[in-house]
Amino acid sequence: MTKRIKPDRNLAMEMVRITEAAAISAARYMGTGQKEAGDQAAVDAMRAVLDTVEVQGTVVIGEGEKDEAPMLYNGEKVGMGVGPEVDVAVDPVEGTNLMAYGRPNSIAVLAMAEKGSMWNPGDSFYMNKLVVGKQAREAIDITKSPADNLYAIAEALGRDVRDLTVFILEKERHQPLIAEVRAAGARISLHTDGDVMGGLMACIPGTGVDVLMGIGGTPEGVITAAAVKAIGGGMQGMRAPQLPDEKARLAAAGVDLGQVIGLDELINAEDAFFAATGITGGSFLEGVHFDREAGVTTHSIVIRALTGSVRYIKGIHQLKRPMDFKNRDIEGTHGLEDL
Repeated sequence: MTKRIKPDRNLAMEMVRITEAAAISAARYMGTGQKEAGDQAAVDAMRAVLDTVEVQGTVVIGEGEKDEAPMLYNGEKVGMGVGPEVDVAVDPVEGTNLMAYGRPNSIAVLAMAEKGSMWNPGDSFYMNKLVVGKQAREAIDITKSPADNLYAIAEALGRDVRDLTVFILEKERHQPLIAEVRAAGARISLHTDGDVMGGLMACIPGTGVDVLMGIGGTPEGVITAAAVKAIGGGMQGMRAPQLPDEKARLAAAGVDLGQVIGLDELINAEDAFFAATGITGGSFLEGVHFDREAGVTTHSIVIRALTGSVRYIKGIHQLKRPMDFKNRDIEGTHGLEDL
């Protein structure tokens, strides 16, 4: 029987190199309105650097199925094909609109965990999520009302509900949620996009956000779970289909929409790695800065579940030439050596 190789701690730094490359490539499109081009540039960069890492990776959370998404699709094999077998979750640009229109909090995100440990969302595209930090992780119950959860979270934190800040995506579907949170007395931080960042902020102390509530993407939920697991926070989810086809497929499969999906089901492993690099500046990650004298600077976070370590990394890159990962097979690495 072949002994399975466990992910190594060095994987954390390799992951930062990957998200840095994606962020730098996408940042060239900041404010241009070209969200597809920025996303494609980040995908090309992420794939190129992923393929230099000694892992046997399978993309579990990607850009969609192979026939519909030619970019880091679900099931794609990545890495050098040697080393530990890992599940890979990617979001080369979380917040493509944020990047394209120069708004805060767009990030390049990558998560890895042991093979077979990441929950597969299948036909579930939307999920109701509840995320908190370590102190309140035992207090949450997504089957209860938002107000009940806020009171329980406030008690766990030893604070007044009025002192809590809740991250909510500014979507029409959230109008009842927003009204209930306001009625409970909590403060709200509304964002047009980016609930991976919201989940990250909710579980990291000192960001000004205490809770993430509401419906967002299910794939993003799995990526968020890697960060929450790594930092020791709390998270629960429930499928919340929003699209007619999504509802029909889940109904045909007999899926129980009342099932609570806990953190250990979303990431069923003791160890998980999460890395993110800011593309546009935000609440606690700076964006990519281009400077002729200082070089290109990046700001990243990397977290490992096994140790609970959280590292913020400021990178200064002296790029000898513009990175062009799309044409790397024809003309060389085009910037890989500078990362």
